[in-house]
Amino acid sequence: MSKLMAVDQRNQLRDIFNRFDMDSDGSLTHLELAALLRSLGLEPSGDQIYMLFNKMDSNGNGAVEFDELVNAMSPNMMTEQNVINQKLLLKVFHLFDRDGNGFITPSELTHAMAKMGQPLTYRELTEMIEEADTDGDGVISFSEFARVMAKSAAESFGSPVPSP
Repeated sequence: MSKLMAVDQRNQLRDIFNRFDMDSDGSLTHLELAALLRSLGLEPSGDQIYMLFNKMDSNGNGAVEFDELVNAMSPNMMTEQNVINQKLLLKVFHLFDRDGNGFITPSELTHAMAKMGQPLTYRELTEMIEEADTDGDGVISFSEFARVMAKSAAESFGSPVPSP
């Protein structure tokens, strides 16, 4: 697969990989891999993530490096539509993340919502942060943002979305 993957797809996958490599150690943990796959529009179960992780970890070191991810990606996972959706979602995320640090703070969320003509009360802001902030760090990461956006889109089409 790595030889068949176009250079621009490989570069886009590298960018996505780096965004989900939270500790910047050049590899993904089970949780980081799960977040990455969900950002691509895939919805693997916990068992599927575990099996996929073990299959991808070809050197058996307990982590998935970029080349292992590339080798494991199938053509149906890297469709042009998924890449386009990822790029659009990233652009929207950057509209909220004004300082570009990779996280949306409560003040950035307040500012963006007001700019869109939807000023938030303190209660609304608190509820939005609590819903999106699944790791409890007080800010919204790209993976948390992507999850909320996917959930919102699914709900608007009447499809239930499983909780993480």
